Amino acid sequence: MSETVRRYFSAFNAGDVQGMLDCLSEDVAHHVNEGQIRRGKEKFAAFCDHMSRCYREELTDMVVFEAEGGTRAAAEYVVNGTYLETDEGLPEARGQSYRLPAGSFFDLADGKITRVTTYYNLADWVKQVSDG
Repeated sequence: MSETVRRYFSAFNAGDVQGMLDCLSEDVAHHVNEGQIRRGKEKFAAFCDHMSRCYREELTDMVVFEAEGGTRAAAEYVVNGTYLETDEGLPEARGQSYRLPAGSFFDLADGKITRVTTYYNLADWVKQVSDG
């Protein structure tokens, strides 16, 4: 199942939202670092559209872990990004660059991701884009 997670991240780095959606179950639960749980591919796609407007990101230094049985996985990586458009409630965007360690956790079933949970240090990100 970690191959599904690798395909998901490859699609992310390629800016291929449809490729990411293809890795998800119809009723995927998307737990974001700050905010409410979004359920379903439609809400996930809307989130991706918003993120693409405000941020350009590439994930590097990727390490994917898989639990026995293939029903859970995790990934640790570095987010290398540019803040493109001001996101509501956050500092003003001026094209600032940032580099941020992050991680994601996954539930998987029938070759699809059923849960995505992502964590990063928001205070670190705010400091980077405020200083930069």
